[in-house]
Amino acid sequence: MPARSKAQQKAAGAALAAKRGEAERSDLKGASREMYDNMTEAELEELAATPRRGKPEHVAGDRAR
Repeated sequence: MPARSKAQQKAAGAALAAKRGEAERSDLKGASREMYDNMTEAELEELAATPRRGKPEHVAGDRAR
């Protein structure tokens, strides 16, 4: 499942860094914290790896599910 927006891709990257221990979980806020709690490392990697070219900055309803 590719990221739908730049914001979603950035949040996935932050959550992935925390999952890998490269960043502190306590630094996560909002969608990135929800992604950290609810998604596997593989799912986060897939979202974070989505190219940003051509993506809108935000999409309505852009939240981790």
